Amino acid sequence: MRGHFKFISKIWDHLRSSFWFLPSVMVISAMATAVSLILLNTLYASRLGWFSEWTYAFDPGSARAILSAIAGSMITVAGVTFSMTMLTLQLASSQFGPRMLRNFMRDRGNQIVLGTFLSTFVYCLFVLASVRGAGGASFVPLIAVIFGIILAVASLAMLIYFIHHIATSIRIETILAKLADEACQTVEWVFPEHGRIPALLPEEPIAEALPPDFDDDSRSVVASASGYIQWIDLNRLLQVASECDLVVRVEGRVGNFVANGGPLVVASPYGRLSDSVAESLADAFSLGQQRTPDYDIEFSLRRIVEIAQRALSPGVNDPTTALYCLDRLGEVLGLLADRRFPSGRIRDEDMELRVVFEPVCFADLACSAFAAIARYGISDDDLVARLLDVMERSSRSALSSDRETIMHLHDAIRVEGAASGSGDVMNATQPSRA
Repeated sequence: MRGHFKFISKIWDHLRSSFWFLPSVMVISAMATAVSLILLNTLYASRLGWFSEWTYAFDPGSARAILSAIAGSMITVAGVTFSMTMLTLQLASSQFGPRMLRNFMRDRGNQIVLGTFLSTFVYCLFVLASVRGAGGASFVPLIAVIFGIILAVASLAMLIYFIHHIATSIRIETILAKLADEACQTVEWVFPEHGRIPALLPEEPIAEALPPDFDDDSRSVVASASGYIQWIDLNRLLQVASECDLVVRVEGRVGNFVANGGPLVVASPYGRLSDSVAESLADAFSLGQQRTPDYDIEFSLRRIVEIAQRALSPGVNDPTTALYCLDRLGEVLGLLADRRFPSGRIRDEDMELRVVFEPVCFADLACSAFAAIARYGISDDDLVARLLDVMERSSRSALSSDRETIMHLHDAIRVEGAASGSGDVMNATQPSRA
């Protein structure tokens, strides 16, 4: 059941990220609407007295002219809209990095606008095909024609909305706000528990936590295809390990790349790991051709860091954008600092060790992001001052060990910034560490 749910979830995420799915659904709905209104007009128009007055306003010739004009203009506008969207994608890819394309492809506004134009075009074609004007056998689906005019007006409103939406969506403030929102959602999904309290289990090294003969009596479960680990169902691993009396060591974590035939987990003892059990363990991993921010907090932070690095590159030289990135990075890390991180050890109800994995800690995430930005902007006074301030504020709620690690990097950046000529500004702007 879990495997089917994971497969359906993966397919649904792929459809949401595609640019064709929602417009296709809207086009199919337009076809069904056209057929329904034509049938409705055929069956019930004669029973409505007010239709007899409208019939003289829409003879077959005028109905064809109106529908043809709407259909022709809609396909032209759809082509212009598609061209503008592709231009926006190209601009976003070159300015903010190719990882941003996923957000623009998932943008519902662009999909709905394109789907509206195409739906109106297809609707008018279907209704146009039903108009007949041969002598006394003329037929004008009046309800369908009027609805086509309504769709044309709605499409005009969507065109105005699209111009506003496309201009707003490429603003750096809008992009960073969306990235920060997605990163905060990832924090809520991956680390739902509040309170930075120490883990209940001792933080012994993985090698010491495992049984002494683990490596000598174990078997690797390998991947059947290459890709990035997008999700690991730890509950599934715990269930299989408990039922089969196994100890499982996870070889990678979310965001790591696994080659075809590469190890996913190592389980012990060897004799209890049948092929069916190995398949159940492998089924706990979801692999894809790209990293996604859904359960990958490192990738969520990395997308913000990448924009800051591009902004600080000599070819762009936009430190203001980097300052915006630091603000959003501080927002996410401030939320993350208050979360309880896993210990990397999962035990069953009898307190038997079942699953061991490499945990992620707050200090690793924060230091990796801060150091990546510092490498590019260490000589900029304003950026270094803002960076040190964000490091100070985001680490206040962290555990003492994490805060010590972050502040060690803080001091190193401060010294390096002073050596690069940023010392005066930093001394004037840095808060005291009480």
